Amino acid sequence: MMKSEQTAATENRPGQEPSADWDEAVLGRVEPLQGKGGPVVVRPSAPLADAVAWAEQSRSHINGLVEQYKAVLFRDFAIDTVEKFQGFLGVLASDLLEYTERSTPRSTVEAKIYTSTEYPQSHEIPMHNENSYSNKWPRRILFCCIDPADEGGATPIADSRMVFEEIPEDIRRRFVEKQVMYSRNFGQGVDLSWQEAFQTDDKQQVESYCRSSSIEFEWFDGGNCLHTRQVRPAAITYLPGGERLWFNQAHLFHVSSLEAGLRESLSALFPAERLPRHAFYGDGSEIDEEELEAIRQVYRRTRLPVDWRKGDLLLLDNLFYAHGRMPFQGSRRVIVAMDGDGRPDTSPLQKL
Repeated sequence: MMKSEQTAATENRPGQEPSADWDEAVLGRVEPLQGKGGPVVVRPSAPLADAVAWAEQSRSHINGLVEQYKAVLFRDFAIDTVEKFQGFLGVLASDLLEYTERSTPRSTVEAKIYTSTEYPQSHEIPMHNENSYSNKWPRRILFCCIDPADEGGATPIADSRMVFEEIPEDIRRRFVEKQVMYSRNFGQGVDLSWQEAFQTDDKQQVESYCRSSSIEFEWFDGGNCLHTRQVRPAAITYLPGGERLWFNQAHLFHVSSLEAGLRESLSALFPAERLPRHAFYGDGSEIDEEELEAIRQVYRRTRLPVDWRKGDLLLLDNLFYAHGRMPFQGSRRVIVAMDGDGRPDTSPLQKL
């Protein structure tokens, strides 16, 4: 991202300056992560002997900060081991979630703590709100940097309110009214298997999950492969405040998100309805690739990179902030946990 792009993104980002009401003696120093408004970074005002004990003392302040700014980076608290991350989760997270209906490969680190997406380090992971293709998504997502990359590997974040507002009105209206259909095919030797995606070898459990989650399904190739379709909103309304949030992964699921060589290979092997993953409008019609590129451009303009330092912890409101991953070199270990059901406070946006 060019410097001018970062500046434009932060100067216009929704949010407020850190409130003077925070008790610095308890919470520490609270400053904008970059520019005015938007995400904030919290640093201890003095060296800490026990960061978890600090979190317990500051719990109400931390929750208030997350509610106000939606994205908070905790820096210089030395949360640099799985055990310390678990301690923070014990204080800050009330309902850790299993990673079900998987879209990307991850490994379990400890119970309900996972590696970040295991994707080739030379590739960028597109911006997305976690599980926005599903009918169940986490309210908050917590990242912990055990080891930063030797080079690159930032986690860019983007405000879903700003993304919604900056998408051209005709594109936004079409997506909101038609919604998004996610199509997946498992078991063809490409992408995840259905066993990994649904974390079971039992077909009846998969079928039960699909029925309860409003997912259409079909077994094919003698029952070895599984096709699923699900229609989800392109945007949601946050009911307490009325904010409209762009909340879908059409630009990520669509075959146009792949690099040209891989896309050509897959398109030669499979018809559109049998691609490992693809996105359509909710009525099954094709999405114009120029519209998807316009959406990607909005994400590029509005994203703000979080450059990791060892021991950083980033807490995002998953409804309000999308995230991604930039390419990197060397080793990089960022672990992830998801907290709370984000559905009760939202409603699908179906008309502008």
